[in-house]
Amino acid sequence: MTQTLLETDGLTVRFGGHVAVDAVSCAFRAGELTAIVGPNGAGKTTYFNLISGQIPSSAGSVRLMGEDITRQGVAERCRKGLGRAFQLTNLFPDLSVLENVRLVIQAHQHKGFSLFSMASSHTELTTAAMAVLDRVKLDRLKDQKVSELSHGNQRKLEVALLIALDPKVYMFDEPTAGMSADEAPVVLDLIAELKHDTDRTILLVEHKMDVIRTLADRIIVLHNGALAADGPPAEVMASDIVQEAYMGKELDDV
Repeated sequence: MTQTLLETDGLTVRFGGHVAVDAVSCAFRAGELTAIVGPNGAGKTTYFNLISGQIPSSAGSVRLMGEDITRQGVAERCRKGLGRAFQLTNLFPDLSVLENVRLVIQAHQHKGFSLFSMASSHTELTTAAMAVLDRVKLDRLKDQKVSELSHGNQRKLEVALLIALDPKVYMFDEPTAGMSADEAPVVLDLIAELKHDTDRTILLVEHKMDVIRTLADRIIVLHNGALAADGPPAEVMASDIVQEAYMGKELDDV
């Protein structure tokens, strides 16, 4: 039986009298990419924020590999294997691309700044960081400051930092937003590559139906903060309620 890596049970958040996420219960399994879709204001990003710890829940729970992490903060969830790309963006904007990735790898490996091991560790960390940058096609920009990167290359760096963190759960919130047609395939190919690791799970908030069709193993639909549909892509996309109420005319081209 495929292992459940992440689970939300009745996850809810209220802002005053408004219920932004309404008792959402979902289990996310290893080796599966789940696309989370729905109209604007459906609660997709808020649901992501609850899972990653950006905002506290009003009710319900989040479990990571069987452990209740509902009351834990972003940093603790990250250490335990929950990775969200934007958490890492511009970690050190005045340092180079290489230095940013190297620091994430160093933190993940719990290596300090001991002078006795600095030389060998520095070489090892640099080699590992360059391997990650090569995967996201940023190796030629290794010496450029993060603050000077184009928007598209910053999004690539988000993926690089997330890969360097080596989480059990990857969370991508519209990873190609604002990217050019030439830049987007690099990120999408990387996400597709990450799917090959059957010990991990991927959550993807995305509006582009062609991206969802290509990558998703499963789709869940949120509407007014509640879970409206959950199942295989073909089944969910063909659903009348999804086409008419949640996805609109975009699905006509899928």
